[in-house]
Amino acid sequence: MRTYANPVIGGFFPDPSVCRVGEDYYLVCSSFEYFPGVPIFHSRDLIHWQQVGNVLDRPEQLRMPPEIRASHGIWAPTLRHHDGRFYMITTLSDGGGHFVVSSERPEGPWSDPVWVDLPGVDPDLAWDEDGTCWCTVAGAHVARIDLATGKVLEGPLPAWPGTGMHAPEAPHLYRIGEWWYLLLAEGGTARGHCVTVARARSPRGPYEAAPANPILTHRSTDRPIQSTGHGDLVQAADGSWWMVLLGTRPRGATPAFHVLGRETFLIPVEWADGWPVAGPVHERQPAPATWHPLPAPPARDDFDGPSLRPCWISVRSRPAASWSLTERPGSLTLHATGATLDRPGATFVGRRQQHLSACFSARLDPGAARAGLSLRIDEAHHYDLEVDNGQVSVIARIGPLRQRVAAHAVPAGPLTLTIDVRAGCELPPLLTGTDQLTGEPLGVPAAGPDTVAFLVQAGDAPPVPLAEMDGRYVSTEVATGYTGRVAGMYVTEGTAHFDWFDYTTGDDLDTA
Repeated sequence: MRTYANPVIGGFFPDPSVCRVGEDYYLVCSSFEYFPGVPIFHSRDLIHWQQVGNVLDRPEQLRMPPEIRASHGIWAPTLRHHDGRFYMITTLSDGGGHFVVSSERPEGPWSDPVWVDLPGVDPDLAWDEDGTCWCTVAGAHVARIDLATGKVLEGPLPAWPGTGMHAPEAPHLYRIGEWWYLLLAEGGTARGHCVTVARARSPRGPYEAAPANPILTHRSTDRPIQSTGHGDLVQAADGSWWMVLLGTRPRGATPAFHVLGRETFLIPVEWADGWPVAGPVHERQPAPATWHPLPAPPARDDFDGPSLRPCWISVRSRPAASWSLTERPGSLTLHATGATLDRPGATFVGRRQQHLSACFSARLDPGAARAGLSLRIDEAHHYDLEVDNGQVSVIARIGPLRQRVAAHAVPAGPLTLTIDVRAGCELPPLLTGTDQLTGEPLGVPAAGPDTVAFLVQAGDAPPVPLAEMDGRYVSTEVATGYTGRVAGMYVTEGTAHFDWFDYTTGDDLDTA
């Protein structure tokens, strides 16, 4: 029997929302404080996904002020297709509320935002048979809205508040047969996460809860996939039903640490007595009837295209003057903005870590710049491999503490910088370090989900290992928040040129 591997989209791609148009499926995820916002994917089988763009890829669509906090910004988009057009609705947390954009094509261009004056978060869209558009928000409340203007025509009306658990959110409303089904996430988006459902004859209610709620949860289990919830239903062309949802893969010693963020998983859904039945979520699942594999993306980006690939993201914004692909053709040129990596606005271009074991390398011509590679969760939690004034340093920022862990003199000219992340099964018994006060060697037990090694190579000389760090300090359990690791290139002083960037992995998510 053919099976597929979960997650179907690995790494920091949470809050998935999916729709089908004919034989094609499209999916979007939350992007929080990163620009461009709302990555959009395409698939022919719900298993193999390719990012085809970002919905919010113009500054006029997404303006996030520097004061927007980490893990805020774009929350929980919903993607729907109606009457020949795609619609995406989302919340700009700390920045203005809900808005809708639309497009004839998933690749865009997408329209400028139309703002919707409703309270709450996690907005959803659904249409009645007569074309009436209903917007549901966490809580849950429903309202009849005019998509063209964002005007609220009726409501918001109380719908179904859930079963009484913490944080009822992520509502999705569906017309299936003679019923309207309202899917919710409850229990918070951590280990207590779950999916519940109710139904009514009208969007206005009254709603009755499913007798088997929650219909999906991994709470209080030892399953390797945790925090399962925030689901969205889709019916395949063959009539089968599926759910995309988020989950995490915590590793390491208690309480266990997840570093990739909340990822996108896929499970089949059955129907019994008029109710959906889902889960549990396995690392391998029986595959849908259709099977359309995609070629693996290239490991190396040579920056020789006319624009950056859609996988590349920056923190809060990416000003046109801060980067260039034409200043030195075949390289990504980054210009310092006057900020540091610890503060909003640093010139940073990165991509999500999508595998438990991964290796990031870049060829850097630093010139007189201060630049390097960073593995980050947020401004206060990151590991940097930084070149400055003839020296390469490993710098750890953990909360209020910033320490240079290692340093090595390097000659002038291009350097290859490498950050190598190895999953927990590959951890050495001890991670070595130095006591800050005495300078004596210090053995630190490896308790995290992985180890992060730093290397530098000058010319044809062998790579020089500089340090190894416990990965738990760049995890969500330590940093808090809703995002996952992003690895990328940065500059904080001057101008730096990156000839290429490699992303290789030891645990590909290929299916068989």
